[in-house]
Amino acid sequence: MRRQKPLYGKTPTPQSQPLRCKKSVCRDASMRSKESLLYQKPMRSKKPLSKKSASHSTSHAMGLVVSPDLSSLPLAQLQAMQQAGLEILACYRVLQKAGMNVVGEVLRDTLNKGETFYEYNHYPDDDVYDRESHAQYYYHAHRGEVGEHGHFHCFLRPKGMPAGVMPIEHPATDPWPKGDEALSHLLAIAMDGYGYPTGLFTTNRWVTAEAWYPAEQVIQMLDHFVIDHAFPSWPVNRWISAMLILYRPHIEALLKRRDETVWAWAELHPSEDVFEDRMLDITSHIPISVEDTLREIKLMITSSQQQT
Repeated sequence: MRRQKPLYGKTPTPQSQPLRCKKSVCRDASMRSKESLLYQKPMRSKKPLSKKSASHSTSHAMGLVVSPDLSSLPLAQLQAMQQAGLEILACYRVLQKAGMNVVGEVLRDTLNKGETFYEYNHYPDDDVYDRESHAQYYYHAHRGEVGEHGHFHCFLRPKGMPAGVMPIEHPATDPWPKGDEALSHLLAIAMDGYGYPTGLFTTNRWVTAEAWYPAEQVIQMLDHFVIDHAFPSWPVNRWISAMLILYRPHIEALLKRRDETVWAWAELHPSEDVFEDRMLDITSHIPISVEDTLREIKLMITSSQQQT
């Protein structure tokens, strides 16, 4: 899929009045930097990563996930993944025809108003929330990773969760959200300076101030994530919903590794509350390419059909 101009290469047309139906996901107090990113070049440079501690490097290595083997998946799931991938390409196509991209659409209101794009702020304001599915997401950015402009965080609130799920029992040193605020962070989608996804990752509890559900329960929640309205953008909402279908096996692997990383870290640092340890932020991660994944799926479908 041909890449268009970087995020700030073209100003989109104004949008309609936002639907502000749900307050923003709670953010850690330290995540309120007002350092402007407006004049940053798209993050495609060879600028080295900022120095990290040895512990942070260890956690990053612990969380790396290898792309799952798709050959064992049933044909029906492969076909559903393929359809989701084609939906993603269709979203790119309609956005590109107007000189737009996924991230530029989410930032459209901010850029059209001439406002500054601030590090760590949520975009759009008050997040994107679906009243029926209780799925929620937002986009934000902060410096540190080469090639990443920012990322989408995807959540599900308790009213949209399957029956029987509940946060783990844990002697928390910081209070966890309760009731309808006890949301679950499903995954984050890393985006490059052109507005296309480059990776998926999960985070420690403190990063998004979520409640912590076991991986197997979060996996059950994935089918419930859908944004079925047009704010802030119909193609963006269809894109992000389809991403969770296309990469379902990858996300399952990420969530399982997330839990493995957390409990391994807890053993290494027994005096710390693992869920509040600022040395552990990224708990699992995997690089992705939509085009490469679709090619692999097509091969798997062809192979499966030849065997029947």
